[in-house]
Order: sequence, then structure tokens, then C-alpha cells
Amino acid sequence: MTESPQNVVLIEDEKMIRRYVAMALSASGFKVWESETAEQGLLETASRRPDLIILDLGLPDRDGVDVIREMRLWCEIPILVLSVRTEEVQKVAALDAGADDYLTKPFGVPELQARIRAVLRRRSRQDGGGDIEEGIFEFGNIQVDMIHRRVKRGEQPIHLTPIEYQILTLLVANVGRVLTHRFILQKVWGPDYVDRPHYLRVFMAGLRRKIEENSSNPKHLMTEIGIGYRLVRQ
Repeated sequence: MTESPQNVVLIEDEKMIRRYVAMALSASGFKVWESETAEQGLLETASRRPDLIILDLGLPDRDGVDVIREMRLWCEIPILVLSVRTEEVQKVAALDAGADDYLTKPFGVPELQARIRAVLRRRSRQDGGGDIEEGIFEFGNIQVDMIHRRVKRGEQPIHLTPIEYQILTLLVANVGRVLTHRFILQKVWGPDYVDRPHYLRVFMAGLRRKIEENSSNPKHLMTEIGIGYRLVRQ
């Protein structure tokens, strides 16, 4: 799965799930450090400085959302949440707190591995290996020139409104990551508009018509129902 071993801190209090995930990741070439409590997980994270944190929300000594908030005060290590909590409001709380992705239990190993790959790709680009640092980001046949504020499909320029361009570049900067409605509204419109998701739906529909080959079956601007949007680079 990976060309070189990467470190993962796995914070999960259910022993069977912890062993299941640890074995799957070890077989894929990861070095896994297991923790069964929030406190132990925080210590492992601070000492190991892993490439990824996998976190259960229902921990015995602290709620996982509070753990995410605390970690985000001192580290930007990607966090993938595993949880039995399926309510949208709970997923939104974890993502708004700073989680990079959210996977509900039960889950299959292939989906877990795919989510990990997406999170680590995004981090790799942020660390300097991606096109954004060169001013160009490409996905599908779309090219986004961040320096000249130009968007093209192949060689054909695409005209975006200022709001559509802001939304697109926000998704580009967080490629692979689920951005909540609230997060996008705050970044693009400001804090007074975080409870107006209809604004976002209108502009996302317009953006899809311009970016996607088939806006009714998008391949890049993906909806996380009830939560937000994610840019998928294929």
C-alpha cells in the first residue's frame, strides 16, 4: 500500500476492533502504535509524532471530539475518525473540531485503506510535493492556475464567479478532505453566514455545471450528504 513504512497511532478502546485495524495496517506496511485510552493516545502522539492518527470517539476517559480539539492546539497530524456514531451532527462536530475524515463502523478494510491513502496524499501535497506549491493544480481534465486565477478544461478557459472560484480553491487546498457546510460558509462568506447552507448549495450546483462533465453524476465535487463536500482527484 505504501512505498515506505509510515507510523500510525491507533486510539481505540475496543480490543477486537483495535487488533483488527492494527493487523490490517501492519499487513499494508504501517508501523502501528496502539492506545486504548485518550490519555495514552495523546502521549503516544506527542512522543511518536506519527504520520496519521486513527481515533475512536467513544473512549473511556474522554470524548473523542474533545481529543481532536486538544490535538489541534499543538499538532496538524491527519486524523481519521472511526466511530459507531452515525448521526450527521456527530460527524459534523468531529470534522469541525479538526478531523480529516470520518468512517463509521462497521467498515471494510478496503474502504479504510482508501480513506487512509486519500488523507496521506493530501498531507504529502501540503508538505511540499504537490502542484499547489507550483501554482498549478490539476484533476481530471481541469487545471486550476492559482497564481493567475485561471481555470481551464483542457485548453478551454472556464469562467467562474468570484464566489465559485473561492469555493473551488478552498476545496483544492483541502483535496480529499471533507469540508463541512459550516466551514465553507465561514471561509467564503464569513461567520454571519454559517447557518445558510442554501447559499452554498446554489453555488455548488453552478460550479458542478462548469467543472463536471456530467453534473448529475459528479466525479470530483462530491457531496457528503448532510455534512459537506469533498474534492476527489481522479
